[in-house]
Amino acid sequence: MINRRKFLSGSALASMGLLLSPSLKAETLRKLHFHGIGNNEQTPLVVSTWQHGLAANYAAWKILKKGGSSLDAVEQGVRISEADPKVSSVGYGGNPDRDGNVTLDACIMNKDGDCGSVAFLQNIKHPISVARLVMEKTPHVMLSGKGALQFAIENGFKKEDLLTEKARVRWEKWKIKSKYEPVINIENHDTIGMLAIDNYGDVAGACTTSGLAYKMHGRVGDSPIIGAGMYVDNEVGGAVATGVGELVMKTLGTFLIVELMRNGKTPQQACEEAIKRIADKQKDYKKF
Repeated sequence: MINRRKFLSGSALASMGLLLSPSLKAETLRKLHFHGIGNNEQTPLVVSTWQHGLAANYAAWKILKKGGSSLDAVEQGVRISEADPKVSSVGYGGNPDRDGNVTLDACIMNKDGDCGSVAFLQNIKHPISVARLVMEKTPHVMLSGKGALQFAIENGFKKEDLLTEKARVRWEKWKIKSKYEPVINIENHDTIGMLAIDNYGDVAGACTTSGLAYKMHGRVGDSPIIGAGMYVDNEVGGAVATGVGELVMKTLGTFLIVELMRNGKTPQQACEEAIKRIADKQKDYKKF
């Protein structure tokens, strides 16, 4: 996982790329370790964004070590962050919009390029699992708002109040000024994005968030957008993004990273090129 502060220095986007070489498909993964979790020379791999992703990684890792699929791993992994009230940028306990509503976005993608997403979903703790059902049970890629909520309830999800007391207090404090400014910093966009490779060399990705704190009601960022918040290609690798979603969407950041890797860039080079393109298009980039 890329060092948070170093990678964000001078940028509004943190992106993580995972590159597959031909040998990875032939022999799974050789000599790749994730912070000491995997000790074998041949092992699956899971990576995610931010500090709260470590607990999510552990949940995903347990699935991978038992021979589970990368798709199951990323879904179950990010559910940990979705359910954690201490994480103020994802799921239950996430910061609300400026009207006090917690609205969630998520997407998931498998080795075959199948994908599902939900946007502007309220009162459902695990949007990533709803997104997976969109992928597996509908002919669509994305459901949003009331339609996504109806679909979730029809498939057994329980409506819950996602605004915790701590999140409500933060919102009440913000309302004193009540000025909407999507501040570009490293503390206001801790979306969790996760990529995994299983024992078969197959890749999957997931991304889930409550979005920018105190956003305008109805705002949807990059996280549920395939090719912006997350993208995987089983022949190349994958990428996830976290940052100011509006900037990521303008460049289709994760699709761009995967295509750059397809054309020979390393993950680091591809991520840096994506950030450079964002910077080049932003006249006020120095504010970042």
